[in-house]
Amino acid sequence: MSIQQFLKGERVPLTSQLTMQLIQKPDLQDIIAMLDNPKVTEYLFFAPAPVEMYEGYFGPMIENTRQAIESQTYPDNIIGIIRDNDQRYMGMAAVTSVMFLEGSYEIGYQLSEHAWKQGIATAACQFFTQMAFEVLGAHKVCADCYATNVGSYRTLEKNGFEREGVQKDYYKLDNGFDDRLHYGMTRQQYLQK
Repeated sequence: MSIQQFLKGERVPLTSQLTMQLIQKPDLQDIIAMLDNPKVTEYLFFAPAPVEMYEGYFGPMIENTRQAIESQTYPDNIIGIIRDNDQRYMGMAAVTSVMFLEGSYEIGYQLSEHAWKQGIATAACQFFTQMAFEVLGAHKVCADCYATNVGSYRTLEKNGFEREGVQKDYYKLDNGFDDRLHYGMTRQQYLQK
């Protein structure tokens, strides 16, 4: 199964044009370049930020992933780096456990601008949703996004996630506020898809 190969650190096909592999140290420069694009960071509350912040945030995750591959366990934060068949960086996606809530997971994805509107986020979301329920034993998978980020919430809806709530005026923008949309899927909903 490609999910098991992925979790062992192998590069696996995501689509016929894309592959995905667990995050590694050389990927950090591509992530930083992606997060330097104002169009990408428009819907990211944590970016833009100084390079040192990204290094401090992603560095321990990269090291934890390296150690997990070495010891044949799962990383604490399962981050996949998506590349095309020419190894061009396209973006990243992840599934992470919710602290103190065993069996609850969150999914997220960020793509480089050149990778938008190609179905990449949809494929990555599907991959990580399947992993959460079928490999990690999730009973609930959640995600959230800006209300004006239509591409993000449509990705979730295409993958069977249901809108579960809205936090009004959650994100402060340069010209006002945006709502935070909450999406989720239970194991029962996943099995009924």
